[in-house]
Parts: sequence; C-alpha cells; structure tokens
Amino acid sequence: MPESSHKENEVKLLWSFLRIVALSIFTTQSIQASPEEKSGVDFQALQQQVVQLTQQIAVDMGKPLINKTSNQTDKSSELEKNLPAIVPEKKAPEAAKPTSYHQRSNSYATNPDSDPPRYVRQLSDIGIERFKDVTWLDIGLEHRTRYEWRNNDIRRIEGGEDNPFFLRNRAWIGIKNILDPFRFAVEFQDSRVYNNKHAITDQERNEFDLLNAYGELYFKKALGIDDRGNDRPIRFRVGRLAYETTDRRFIARNEWRNTTNTFEGFRLNLGREANDWELDLFGMQPVRRLQTKFDEANDHLWFFGAIGTWRKWSDIATLQTYYMGQKQTADPSGFTATNRLDRQIHMPGFRVYGKAGNILDFDVSYNHQLGFTGPNRVDAHGYTIEVGKTFDHAWKPRIGLFYGYATGDKDPTDNVDNRFDRFFGFARPWSADHYVIYENLKAPKVRMEFSPTQKLGFELGYGGYWLASKTDRMFDILDGNISNTVRDPGFNRDRTGQSGDFAGHAFEGRIRYQPIPRVNTILGYTHFTAGEFVKNRIAAAPHCDSSNVHPCVDQRSGDTDFLYFEVLISLL
Repeated sequence: MPESSHKENEVKLLWSFLRIVALSIFTTQSIQASPEEKSGVDFQALQQQVVQLTQQIAVDMGKPLINKTSNQTDKSSELEKNLPAIVPEKKAPEAAKPTSYHQRSNSYATNPDSDPPRYVRQLSDIGIERFKDVTWLDIGLEHRTRYEWRNNDIRRIEGGEDNPFFLRNRAWIGIKNILDPFRFAVEFQDSRVYNNKHAITDQERNEFDLLNAYGELYFKKALGIDDRGNDRPIRFRVGRLAYETTDRRFIARNEWRNTTNTFEGFRLNLGREANDWELDLFGMQPVRRLQTKFDEANDHLWFFGAIGTWRKWSDIATLQTYYMGQKQTADPSGFTATNRLDRQIHMPGFRVYGKAGNILDFDVSYNHQLGFTGPNRVDAHGYTIEVGKTFDHAWKPRIGLFYGYATGDKDPTDNVDNRFDRFFGFARPWSADHYVIYENLKAPKVRMEFSPTQKLGFELGYGGYWLASKTDRMFDILDGNISNTVRDPGFNRDRTGQSGDFAGHAFEGRIRYQPIPRVNTILGYTHFTAGEFVKNRIAAAPHCDSSNVHPCVDQRSGDTDFLYFEVLISLL
C-alpha cells in the first residue's frame, strides 16, 4: 500500500473512533486525500456540526453532567493566560486568598500558550443559554490573515519586493470530565500562502493537517492536593502533540510562523501548573510538514526530556530545571547534510524568573549541550538574561534589558562542534524579521511596552546582532535555512572568518489593537541595517548581473524593511 494511502487510512480510522466516542451523534466529512494532494476543510460546516452535536446531547442527557462552578474553579489558574496579551492582568480582590502557585514571567514573549490553546473555550462559555451547563466539551475556531511587505529581504538570494498573504485556520474539539479518566482532543490546521514570489517552503504552507490528536488518561487527585488546596493530578497523553513549555526557546508551537511544530509520542505530567511543583516527562518524534500530503513522524529522530518546576516561592521566584536530548540515526536520503549524520545531543539546563519586590523583574536561563554529531564532539552552551521595570502608571509602561548568547562553531577543522542547537524553539522574538535564531549569536536588546487602554498597546525595541563565532553561519540569510524545499547554497557562512562578526542592528515597533474581545490586530515594522558580515557575504556571492552561475545573489546593501498587518479572529 502506498505510504500516503496508509496515512489516509489512519486519518479515517481516527475519525471513525471519534464518532463512536461522541455517541455517534454527528457525522463529519471524511478526509479524501489523494496520494498527491490534501483535501480542504469547510470550517463553517464543521462549526455547525459541533453545535448540532451539543444540542442533541444536551437534549438526550436531560441535565448537566458536571457541576459548572467546580469546573470554573479548576480553570481559574488558566484564565489569565487565556486572555489576549493586550488585556492587563486582572487582580483578585485583596480579601481573596490566592489558590494557584503559578506566576507568569514579565520577560518578553516567554509565556507558553495555554493548554488547550487560548482560542479554545468550553461550550458553556460561548454565550448561548441552552449550552450553559455543557462544561465537558471544548471547542474552538480561529482564523488568522497576515499581509507582509518585505524589501530586499536578506533571507533570500533574490532582492526586490515581496508581498505575500498568509492564511491560517484552526479548529479544536476536545472531550473532558464526562469519560474520566479518559479524555481526548483533536486540533486541525490549514496553512496557505498567496502572492509569494519565492519558492514555497514548509514554513509557509501545510494544507489541512493535524496538530493535536491524542488520547489522555487524567487522574484528578492521584497525588493528593497541595498546601493551597489545588488538586495534584497525573496526566498521560499519547498521540500527536503540539504544545509549548518552559520559556518556549526549545519547545514551541511557533505562533508567529504560518505553520506549527508538532510531535508524535507521549507526555506524562505529575502535577499541574497551579501546583507548587510539577514534573513533565516526554518522548516524541518531530512531525515532518509535507505541505500537500498528510504529515508523518520523522522516524530517524527522537526528542526526549524531563522538566521540573518548583513554584513554592513563586511570589519571588519560579525555578525550572530540566534535561532535554535528541538522538538521530542517519538518514541516507536526508535533505540536508546534518540529516545524513548520526547525532546525539544532551542538554541540562535551568531557568529562574520572578520579581524583586516592586523594583525589578528578572528571567535568567543557562543551558549546556554535550554529545556528538557525526565524527565531531559537541560542546556548546547558551544563556539569556532579562531584567525589566514596570512603572506605577495607568499605562503600565515597562522597560526591559535583554542579552542572549549562544555559541557558534569556533574552528571548522578541530572535530568539535560548538554550534548551539535550539531544538524546536521559537525564532521570534530573537529578531522580528527572522534573520537570527538561538545559535551563534550575541544579542543585546532594549525594549519598551505600554498600554494606554485595555484595547491598545505599543511596543518599541532596538537590538544589535553579532556572531559568537565569525567562522560559523548566520542561520537564515541568503537561502541558508533548514527548510526541506530550498537547498542551502552556503553563502551564509565564511569558514575563514574574514567577513567579520557584526551582523547588523534593527529597530522594531508594533501596535496591537483589540477592537472587540474576540478580534486582535497587529501592525508591525522593522528596519534592519546590515553590518559587515552581511555586506561581505552579499559581496562574496556570485553576482546575478555579471555571472551565469546558479544560484547567484542580487547585489544590494543588505539593509531591509519589513512591514506587516495581522488580524486574528477567534470565532467562538
């Protein structure tokens, strides 16, 4: 049986199982993916089917199955992170005793998305009276449109202007409480790009596919309760998983990008976010995004680890210690040279974040990597430091100072690989235009944020970028990325080190506006001024106007402009 047909059968089997579990109340359009093409998804029809399902179940069951007040109490610790980022934190009444130990970090963009994601709601919360007691069904529909204008984008060997439109649709269905300890959830995503003049990669397109499709065993009070009366559960998930944890630098959904990281494997949690301590264990294979075919796990790579979080003193500091690792067996047909190597990386690390009274907030992490990649020994490290001050003013202005460092390969001939590996972490906000990531980098930044109203927020930032090693690469410039579509021509690295180490500096600005509660808009702009490394790499590459060598690089200054406008709509 062809591989793609086998994947189609798996999807059909999954849907059959979900229909049985949902008491055979509703039917849904079966996936008719051909070996070469994915089918589309009718999100309006899907929403209508979900509503019809819940209406019928509400009638058949005759009474609420779960006490709503109890469920809302369980979710109170997640309310804060489910709100759009632009809405200031809601303060509990002074007389109310806090129940959750969880405290968010004030550092920029490091708080993981909620579980389930913030666009997901209980059916009881959508505002329809007849569903007010249906607290066991989670549903969500989300649409995002983003327009980008890029001028002389240095990620490309071709200069000029590009005006792509990115579309992303998501849908979530989840069952909890009613079948406990068994729970399950499915999340769909459809990602497309239009008007893009460059070759489309798996970072921009991944038509109708699954981000989450897991079964879960949830034992609510398996480990008793903590000192504040929070249930301490055991949770075990198996299947396809997309989520974020720690500061998002190593495991992230990559919310900015049009496509999303996901994995196949298991995740075991002892405790939960509201508890004074939690242990998160995982073992999984990253999923290959195949753009127009059903995605499949990378059988050559395992990603595993353990994350311990201590929140007993979270009013002052939260401590996270962890171990993460990767084990890769060589894939002879791998797209990149790295894919064709045996690799093993072990990374112990820690993170501490919190507040020093009303004076400063802080977020500090350190990570060391050991192992081997092919014939070379791995010895790399990275760290981040951020301190900030939020002023006592109605606009809640905050000024933050950040410094991030990650080693690069010092000597291409010494059989030691010093390049730090970000695993599956986010690219933003290292640079809004995606020119650098958490590798071979020295990045100081200053950032200011303020919100004149609950609906309006401003962000301004300025940062510089240096290579930690001038003999290693600058990740995502001149088609030197790790996509499985465009081959790296090698223009983003100077093994001699003669191109220098200053990559450039950038000014960034964003305006966030929330016209109504379920709609968020963002207008952003970045101007990047090239440093000596970028200028020299452009000059050293074959010239498109004077050579027939392919590929070649359009000669330009290296300075770029990036403007974008985004609308994010939660449909329920």
